[in-house]
Amino acid sequence: MASIHAIAPQSFLNLPNPKPRKPITPHSKPTSSSNLYTLKPPKTQSFPSRKPTRVLTSVADHHHDVIPVQSSDCVDQQEGMVVSRAECEGVESELASQVGGFGASEGRLSFEGAGGFGSSSSGVGNERGNEELYRLVDRSINATIVLAAGSFALTKLLTIDQDYWHGWTIYEILRYAPQHNWTAYEEALKANPVLAKMVISGVVYSLGDWIAQCFEGKPLFEFDRARMFRSGLVGFTLHGSLSHYYYQICEELFPFQGWWVVPVKVAFDQTIWAAIWNSIYFTVLGFLRLESPINIYSELKATFWPMLTAGWKLWPFAHLVTYGLIPVEQRLLWVDCVELIWVTILST
Repeated sequence: MASIHAIAPQSFLNLPNPKPRKPITPHSKPTSSSNLYTLKPPKTQSFPSRKPTRVLTSVADHHHDVIPVQSSDCVDQQEGMVVSRAECEGVESELASQVGGFGASEGRLSFEGAGGFGSSSSGVGNERGNEELYRLVDRSINATIVLAAGSFALTKLLTIDQDYWHGWTIYEILRYAPQHNWTAYEEALKANPVLAKMVISGVVYSLGDWIAQCFEGKPLFEFDRARMFRSGLVGFTLHGSLSHYYYQICEELFPFQGWWVVPVKVAFDQTIWAAIWNSIYFTVLGFLRLESPINIYSELKATFWPMLTAGWKLWPFAHLVTYGLIPVEQRLLWVDCVELIWVTILST
C-alpha cells in the first residue's frame, strides 16, 4: 500500500508545519511490493487540484496507511496505483475457475471424456445400424429363396396337365393334378430311380432343417442358409442313393413272405441300418462344418446311443407300414414323408 507521500506536494502548500514524525512501530502493516506498484503519473497528465483539509493533516500526523479503492479493471483511481496485469489475470482466472467449480485441467478432462463418450456412442450406433442392415439383407435373401422354391414347386405341380388344359375348368385342373403328378413320379422312378429318390431326399432334408430352425425360435426368414444347405446336401447325395440300395438289399436278405418277416425287417432297420445311417449323417455334417475328426468322434460318441434309442419312439411304428404295405419302389417316398418329422428332431 502507499503512504500519503505518494500525493503531489503542491496539495499541501497551505498546511501548517507538521509535528515531528514518530518512529514506525513494528506492528505497522508492511507494504506488499509483490502485489502493488507505485507509478508516477506522466508529466503531461493533469490532475484536479485538491483543497487542503484537516482530514489529510490528521492522516499525515498519525502516519496511517491509505487503503486504495480499486476499480474493476484493477486500477486504483484515487492513489494512481495499478495492480499488476499478470496477477490480475491470474486472480480472474482463479475466480472464474472457483465460480465454475472446475479448474482448467478439470474442464479439459471433462470435455475429453464427453468426446470419448460421444465417439463410443456413435460407434455403438453404427454397429447397430450395420447389424440391422445385415439382417435386412439376410432376410431378403432367405425370403427370395423360399418364395422362388415354393413358386417353382407349386407351378410344376399345378401345370402338370398344361398341354391338356384347353376347355378345362379350374375344378378339373385341381382334380386331376394329384393323379397326374403321381403318374409322372412313377415314370421318373422307372427312368432314373436313384436320381428321383436323391431329389426327393434332398428336398425333404432341406425343408426339415428349415422347420427345425423355426422350432428353435428363429423367425421364418432368418434361418441359417449354410446349415439348411448342409442338411439338404447330405439328404441329396447320401440318403436318397443309400436308401435305394438298402431296401433292395433288405429284400434279398429276407425274401420270405410270412407275417413274421415284417417285425424282423423292422428290428434289422432299427439296429443295424439306423446305427449306420446316424453315424454317416453326423460324420458328414461334421466335416461340412469343417470340424476336426476328434470333435466329430466326440460328438458322435456322445449322441450315438441317445439318438438310436430316440428313433425307437417313432420308426418301429412307421416301418410296420413301410415293410408291411408299401411296395419296394415307393418305400423311400413314404419314409421321406416320415423323415420330414424325424429330420426336424435330428436338427434340433
